[in-house]
Amino acid sequence: MSTQPLSEALVRAALRVVVDPDLRKDIVSLGFVKDVRVDDGRVALTIELTTPACPVRDELRGQAERAIRALPGVSATDVRMTAVVPAAPSGTKFIPGVRNVVAIASGKGGVGKSTLSANLAAALARTGARVGLMDADVYGPSIPAMMGARDVPVDLGDRLQPVIRHGVKIISMGFFLKEGQAVVWRGPMLHKMVREFLGDVEWGELDYLLVDLPPGTGDIQLSLCQAIPLTGALIVSTPQDVAVDVARKAIAMFDKLNAPVLGMVENMSGYVCPHCGEHDDLFGTGGARRAAEKLHLPYLGEVPLASAVRERSDEGTPIVVADPTAPAALALTHIAELLAAQVSVRRLTLADTAPIVVNF
Repeated sequence: MSTQPLSEALVRAALRVVVDPDLRKDIVSLGFVKDVRVDDGRVALTIELTTPACPVRDELRGQAERAIRALPGVSATDVRMTAVVPAAPSGTKFIPGVRNVVAIASGKGGVGKSTLSANLAAALARTGARVGLMDADVYGPSIPAMMGARDVPVDLGDRLQPVIRHGVKIISMGFFLKEGQAVVWRGPMLHKMVREFLGDVEWGELDYLLVDLPPGTGDIQLSLCQAIPLTGALIVSTPQDVAVDVARKAIAMFDKLNAPVLGMVENMSGYVCPHCGEHDDLFGTGGARRAAEKLHLPYLGEVPLASAVRERSDEGTPIVVADPTAPAALALTHIAELLAAQVSVRRLTLADTAPIVVNF
């Protein structure tokens, strides 16, 4: 009985057993398999994912290697992983070069939204993605302090050069306010600020621009959704019922504005005493998960209440950078990966633009 000779077609057929769990299709059908080369039993190829923050990239590589090695005649494999972050079908013409804009939102204040924004931005940047962070909380801009950004944006004449910290490009009203100065603005000024932060900042090429929104459902949220097509929004809540109830209002707002909600996150989800190890659900437990299930939204995880998160934020270094193996840092990093996966899911059915390749 003759054996079919090893070929590119045979390799591609074997790789159809490798399925992306988020996109729910095999990597060949998705077009991820590139540059297949077969040479005297040695098989080399590239798997081109949709984000450098893919949470299952190692599993996909392992599955691909096993599928190839199972073919008769294979003596060696070389599977290279890269990523191409997809963009909006029409691009973000108002901010050229920015491929995806994700709003980080909450229904009420005090849920740790800015802390999550800073850590998610830093976590995505650590994967090799190009990330910007726009602090749109004009009344309480805290991103510069949390990111340790002590410089000020450079005035380029008609544009501003954002401050770069922890690999993230940052803009915030906090850079332009004197200590103790309050912002007392009505809607038109807020709308002008949003448009200037989007269109008059030299963002360059970004895979993700995260926008830290103020709490609630007011002028800034409306201005953002009207100014650009959002890739989506991430909703942050704490476990207790009152926070979840208010978070639902933020979700309703984005639905009304035709901006997709990419998922929910539960912050301050339980506390473990560093001295005795006892666990305490100070604010209840599982509220955001139950809300996500009821609303048929992705649940991206929970972040424990930990003093180290606050301490690192006060020092100006997000915990995902300062102590990446801490439980809270691992949770935040995983949420960043799942958020990137949701962006990819959102973009799967949309037209591609010219790719920008990021190597792992």
